[in-house]
Amino acid sequence: MHLAYPAVLAALLFCIGLYGVLARRNAILVLMSVELMLNAVNLNLVAFDVWLRDTLHSGQALTLFTIAIAAAEIGIGLAIVLAVYRNRGTSDIDRLRDTAETDDAETLPDTAGTDDADGAEPTPGRADEETGKTKKAEATT
Repeated sequence: MHLAYPAVLAALLFCIGLYGVLARRNAILVLMSVELMLNAVNLNLVAFDVWLRDTLHSGQALTLFTIAIAAAEIGIGLAIVLAVYRNRGTSDIDRLRDTAETDDAETLPDTAGTDDADGAEPTPGRADEETGKTKKAEATT
């Protein structure tokens, strides 16, 4: 068997997985695409191990480690996706970008109904801590 056949198949699998990672919005489909890319790498490892006739079969041993790491990755990834889906109601990656906690809510000025004693405008970026925490709590709900 020529080395070109599994190498071309692995390249096609990797390209399909890369397209899935870049184009999909569903987090589970992105995880499946990453698994497809890892399987393309595994195919290359085994094909080159057979082609080089390695007596230690190091390509196959590395493939077993890659499979174990992929299983752990998919387990943890699915647990995270299910937890996010339970909290947010969606697994759409574009909608999950607002889950990151930022300090923007704490630094926003509270201009509604605040007057300083000297009549000056409030300084942008200087909201009191309680107002910032309230805005942050409202932003996360």
